[in-house]
Amino acid sequence: MTGYDDVDRALLGALGRDPRATVVALADRLGLSRNTVQARMARLETSGAFLSFERSIDPAPLGYPLEAFVSVHLRQKQLTEVIDRIAEIPEVTQAHGLSGSVDLLVRVVCRDAHDLFRIDGVILAIDGVERTETSLAMGEVIPYRLGPLLGRPS
Repeated sequence: MTGYDDVDRALLGALGRDPRATVVALADRLGLSRNTVQARMARLETSGAFLSFERSIDPAPLGYPLEAFVSVHLRQKQLTEVIDRIAEIPEVTQAHGLSGSVDLLVRVVCRDAHDLFRIDGVILAIDGVERTETSLAMGEVIPYRLGPLLGRPS
């Protein structure tokens, strides 16, 4: 599926506002039949419209109140090996490959500054990593969202 029609956008918007909504609740909210919502949901899922269904879990109650972003500079020929090794670090919650001067942006959670120093050391010890720059996250100011895009005309 390359584009979404108004019904798809309305359904995605409703799910964005209430990810736990049932098919029946979505049908009622959008004025659609249950079967229509189920069919659209199945088609959207098949098309790859949905990211991971893993629930967002706050790491703070698990003992990881701090979050940081580690910019990783590496030898390009070792990119795959470096990514594989970084994926083995339990405190790594996400990573993105970037264009520009930074090769990877790695999101980590940590217990305190000493723990962050340890995690950064683990990343630096990976063969192929040349250097890192670490920034402590002060707070999320705009959470992940797609609602504004769904409201734009196609």
